[in-house]
Amino acid sequence: MSIDFPGRTGDCEEFIMLLETERLWLRDFVEEDWEAVYAYQVNPHYSRYYNWTHRTEDEVKLYIQDNIARQTTEPRRDFELALLAKETDRVFGSCHLRISDNDRREASIGYELDPQEWGKGYATEASRRLLSLGFEELGIHRIWSQVIAENLRSGRVLVRLGMRLEGRLRETEFIRDHWCDTLLYAILDREWKAQ
Repeated sequence: MSIDFPGRTGDCEEFIMLLETERLWLRDFVEEDWEAVYAYQVNPHYSRYYNWTHRTEDEVKLYIQDNIARQTTEPRRDFELALLAKETDRVFGSCHLRISDNDRREASIGYELDPQEWGKGYATEASRRLLSLGFEELGIHRIWSQVIAENLRSGRVLVRLGMRLEGRLRETEFIRDHWCDTLLYAILDREWKAQ
């Protein structure tokens, strides 16, 4: 699963995770990615479903450093990966698979994209690869995702992946000036294999 990636520098490991889809590379973050991430995270459309309205360069650099630090934990439980379009080799988002419970073989997935790339199927494509990683390579039994109920686009992505709506959690997130419900979706390994 880990292969050499030429962008890796410094004292970090020489090998990082690199996954491929038809149009995308999903790879471990490297320090130089902070500028690309900052460029889309400052877009007000991006932060619509977050409880903050502004990102600083320092906050984004810390986000990248935290992700890089988690790449070397053993056993690895957090796969936060940069999304790059093969055509441009530009970082335009991220996706993650996080093992939340080893004993129950359970994990969560999530994604974020530059608003300029919304509606192109990238979130579905990247998430499908993460589901494959979880079920086929890591032996996960159940993968779930939780989204703000108002974020209809994100809910549609999860349904396209074959995930089922399991419930609505009332007022679990405070976004800007109001409480928001969240929707919980999940898929089991046998449901993934049956698709």
